[in-house]
Amino acid sequence: MPTLKSRIIDGIIAVEGGYTNDPSDSGGETNFGILADEAREWGYSGAMKSMPRSLAVKIYSAKYWDAVGGDTLIAHSERVTEEVVDTAVNMGKGCAVKYLQRALNVLNRRGDMYDDIEVDGAIGPATFKALEGYLAKRDEETLVKALNCLQGAHYIELAERREKDEHFVYGWLKNRVRL
Repeated sequence: MPTLKSRIIDGIIAVEGGYTNDPSDSGGETNFGILADEAREWGYSGAMKSMPRSLAVKIYSAKYWDAVGGDTLIAHSERVTEEVVDTAVNMGKGCAVKYLQRALNVLNRRGDMYDDIEVDGAIGPATFKALEGYLAKRDEETLVKALNCLQGAHYIELAERREKDEHFVYGWLKNRVRL
């Protein structure tokens, strides 16, 4: 039986798909959602079409899961962890953690449930304590909705700023934003 971590990473890889080399994509050549430059940083020197899925899993685990404190985060909420890791993959760790911090700050009833936390994109004890305080009194579903709202707004703003991203915005909203 797969672990929650492997199930989440497998889900991300399923959304990312296999090999692509879309000239409209700023990321360039990818396989399983891993950029060619990322694969090279991890020591892969072959053709991107042939990159093994196991390398993608290794990269997602270290670069995204570990970076957002996935093992600690999942002890609090599987749904929040899934959303934060997925957002980190698509938008970067700092952005994903800032979304979590921002949402926690506005959902704390003006500090009545737990103290505001610094929105710095660095996940640590203060963020985990705030998440614990939130989940003690409120539902994870609403927090996940808040995270998805921030993510969806980001995609729309990105496509408004960079017309070439209109090519991708439908897929981002369809596959990445779940309410």
